[in-house]
Amino acid sequence: MSDVQTKVKGMFFLSDEQEAIQSLAREFASQEIAPRARHYDETESFPAEIMKKLYETGLSNLAIPEAYGGAGIDKISHALIMEEIAKACAGVATSLDANSLASYPILVGGTEEQKRVYLRRLTEEGQYAAFALTEPAAGSDVSSLRTTTERIGDDYVLNGEKCFITNASVANFYVVLAKLKGETGSRAFTAFIVERDAEGVSVGEKEKKLGLRASDTASVLFEDVKIPSAQRLGAEGEGFKIFMKALMYARPMVGSQAVGIAQGAYEAAVQYAKERKQFGKPITDLQAIQFMLADMAMNIEASRLLVQKAVFLLQEGRPSVRHASFAKCFAADTAMKVATDAVQIYGGYGFIREYPVEKYFRDAKIMQIYEGTNQIQRVVIAKEILS
Repeated sequence: MSDVQTKVKGMFFLSDEQEAIQSLAREFASQEIAPRARHYDETESFPAEIMKKLYETGLSNLAIPEAYGGAGIDKISHALIMEEIAKACAGVATSLDANSLASYPILVGGTEEQKRVYLRRLTEEGQYAAFALTEPAAGSDVSSLRTTTERIGDDYVLNGEKCFITNASVANFYVVLAKLKGETGSRAFTAFIVERDAEGVSVGEKEKKLGLRASDTASVLFEDVKIPSAQRLGAEGEGFKIFMKALMYARPMVGSQAVGIAQGAYEAAVQYAKERKQFGKPITDLQAIQFMLADMAMNIEASRLLVQKAVFLLQEGRPSVRHASFAKCFAADTAMKVATDAVQIYGGYGFIREYPVEKYFRDAKIMQIYEGTNQIQRVVIAKEILS
């Protein structure tokens, strides 16, 4: 088989190893997560027991190479795992992949020593990390960051607040983007690894959210936090570049979570539509329902292919900003549309918590918002195609 044929096969057909990984994730999700998803959603509690089992099963720290204790799986396998976990519970999926998101800046901008020390804390000690970018006044507009840092001797002093931080309360360290005092433009930003137990670090109250209730989301405050220069990622002024590259790696995985939500909502809608009778026959006999299900299936498949192309390009060492945004944006919009239509197919029952589609509906919404809103993804895409 030629190299071209091999690559095409890698994009459109799973290898035996990838199929085995997908089966492992699917079995774990159906047996360990799905039966408990409603409990964690209702109680809004962090799924510590599930996270521990994911770690023990080798289904965590998915972005970390084998050299640093990670599973060393390929990017398509990573996406397959995220889809299966999100199908069972998107809150668990978000909590699970927070370590990967926090790992990307270290992998992109960290020294060999930083990678060895901090990534192995995740893979060998089962610790948690959090990616700290968003602020109360700076979401899509990263240039508006107000968290500042100032170099004093061999150390830096950090002040500011980060918000909507996944795993904030359980993280052992944070990867933080801050603005150097007195500097302007994209070169003003510098990235750091900040220990949770450093003096001056505190975590706010856990947020009460519409969806993803199993994930821990809170603010992190930094008050005159002293950071050794050894915990700086990259050179001064390289933080923006490091964080943007990290997001490019992360966005297709948000797309895979969105595909999982959409797939779960779609399967629930198909099953219900086959069982529900109106006018003396199953509602699947109604063309209006048939067309809704057909559109669901078609757009889910298109989303999955966009995600797999984006992660395939990552795997090939040719990361694409355009395709990362394609995948994240299209899959997130699909998840929201599919979940909305699934609620509609259920009718009044779709509005009741006893049925699964209302949770898919609530969880889907954040896919259009976090790690770059879908409006920002369209800005990125337009810039790419017009440049």
